[in-house]
Amino acid sequence: MKLASYAMCDEATAGRCHPEPLHSYRSEYQRDRDRVVHSKAFRRLENKTQVFDPDYSDHFRNRLTHTIEVSQIARTISRTLGLNTDLCEVLALSHDIGHPPFSHKGERVLDRIMSNHGSGFDHNLHALRIVEYFEEKYPAFRGLNLTFEVREGIVKHSRDYTGKESLYVDLSPYLLDRRPPLEAQLIDLADEIAYNTADLDDGYDSGLLTLEQVVEKVELVGCLYRQVEAEHGEADEKLRVRETVRRLIDVLVTSLVSHSRQVLENNEIDSVEQVRSSAKRLLGFEEGVADQNQQLKRFLRSDLYDHEVLRQARKRAGHLIEELFEHYLNHPRKLPDSHYSRIGQLGRERVVCDYIAGMTDKYAHYKHSETCS
Repeated sequence: MKLASYAMCDEATAGRCHPEPLHSYRSEYQRDRDRVVHSKAFRRLENKTQVFDPDYSDHFRNRLTHTIEVSQIARTISRTLGLNTDLCEVLALSHDIGHPPFSHKGERVLDRIMSNHGSGFDHNLHALRIVEYFEEKYPAFRGLNLTFEVREGIVKHSRDYTGKESLYVDLSPYLLDRRPPLEAQLIDLADEIAYNTADLDDGYDSGLLTLEQVVEKVELVGCLYRQVEAEHGEADEKLRVRETVRRLIDVLVTSLVSHSRQVLENNEIDSVEQVRSSAKRLLGFEEGVADQNQQLKRFLRSDLYDHEVLRQARKRAGHLIEELFEHYLNHPRKLPDSHYSRIGQLGRERVVCDYIAGMTDKYAHYKHSETCS
């Protein structure tokens, strides 16, 4: 497939930290994708919480299945806009590999603890450290030796930087004063589509959200559900809801494609350089759909994420991480040798944070029961 003029082509990559010969039949970004898929950090996503604790039910998304859904949505949009699908895919597959156990609660707790020690924790910065340092698979270098654009996209896909932030990772090589390529900009939006629709689906299946709640409080979902009901009134309610979610994904993706094309055309964007020098990001939803999507996000925050059942699970998870951190901080010799040996270089607090961030939910529970009970 021919790439659009504003797409990132493989030949224009800024390359790898450690030069490697080109592969005979795989593109540079395909190789990066394969390296991420074969990494330990990617495999661990299977046992990390998305929204629902694995003990609640095994029917709901975990961090890995969410990642696969983001990848699927990103590939669809990428092909439609003429972007580099291989680059989009590796960025989608790697966008959450830095997440600690227990979803965003785990991230917030680690960030608070590390802030008290004059630092912080961010899952995107941790993902960069994973691919640059922690993954050990090659005798010639540490890390995965990914291309510059993938490493840049890992840290910049979901936010812009002013260059004035106090960061615990050196991001100076990553063009903080410039926009990332469209492939990286797309990932944050594909992620949003994936988690908004999936969380609505899982929330309904869990029983924490009722159909009446959703239809009444989310205008777009209510409109789509009434369409489905008119066409498939005889179908089971669960099937009508699933059809509504399917159509919701289509509305969001179609709006994103249509509006983004218009913005790129109106701004006469025809190169990656113009993308990078743009005053703001160029991809997004149409205004009306963007407002409706924000309404859905607010609803999920108030009626699902802040539900008492999930609040209690987050509270338990937070205490668990705090106790694990305190235990290893006071007993660093109980860290694995691979981590203990880094204390002189990174400091005890950062090493403990790294160790806990790499745990799955299941392993965190196991280590807590072993050491803190």
